[in-house]
Amino acid sequence: MAIRKSHPYTPGTRTLVTTDFSEITASRPERTLTVSKHQNKGRNNRGVVTCRHRGGGHKRLYRLIDFHRNKHDIEGRVAAIHYDPYRNARIALLFYSDGEKRYILAPMGVKVGQTIISGPESPIENGNALPLSAIPLGSSVHNIELYSGRGGQMVRTAGASAQVVAKEGDYVALKLPSTEVRLVRRECYATLGEVGNSEVRNISLGKAGRRRWLGRRPEVRGSVMNPCDHPHGGGEGRAPIGKAGPVTPWGKPALGLKTRKSNKTSNQFVLRKRRRTSKRSRGGRDS
Repeated sequence: MAIRKSHPYTPGTRTLVTTDFSEITASRPERTLTVSKHQNKGRNNRGVVTCRHRGGGHKRLYRLIDFHRNKHDIEGRVAAIHYDPYRNARIALLFYSDGEKRYILAPMGVKVGQTIISGPESPIENGNALPLSAIPLGSSVHNIELYSGRGGQMVRTAGASAQVVAKEGDYVALKLPSTEVRLVRRECYATLGEVGNSEVRNISLGKAGRRRWLGRRPEVRGSVMNPCDHPHGGGEGRAPIGKAGPVTPWGKPALGLKTRKSNKTSNQFVLRKRRRTSKRSRGGRDS
């Protein structure tokens, strides 16, 4: 895929950078693999806002994705590459030899007409799903199961991949995109290759309206609010926040506080913790 930069005909196109969608081969989704999904708009069952800045957006249909890859030893032909409004990766429509149709995350380099298969004896090719025990060391994988049979839960975003770095006993060590090294059971399935659409990190929406189309409402900095609305608010002019560090609207520390439990059960499977990113590299902002 490639990215496309618009000429500055309007203020909204001056900084607009978008994908060219050249890899997408079909405009309408497979009808049997779509369902309607209620948009919560950041509200709970009582209608109270529990997640701010969500709501609106274009109407969408949810595509049912096969994260399990449990059709073993049955070949599937890539019939089309589709756009998915619920994720930044592209999805591939597979026509299996037994007549079933399924969506999977489109790996990088997958082409229409290519054959994809899953199972312990599958060839080592991009898009094929195998148990981690059957994947060679140094291979890049995505859509990784944490528990056998539960379906892929890790490394599913566009351009992401993990690396198989070691095998010992019943476990395989994976280096995740966050640089964390983690043990996963050897019978868990993973898909070979990297998730496609890696250029998505280079796009720029260009205007606030495009963000509204994606279901995101405006954010307001706490420092421009009143003291009754945010701990950062109040003061004359551009006043400092008046605290040891930035906090949330409810007074909890923000931007850098580690929230992972020290006695979390899965800590025993983490061989090396992920690197801690700075506030500046994360694009931290006044809550």
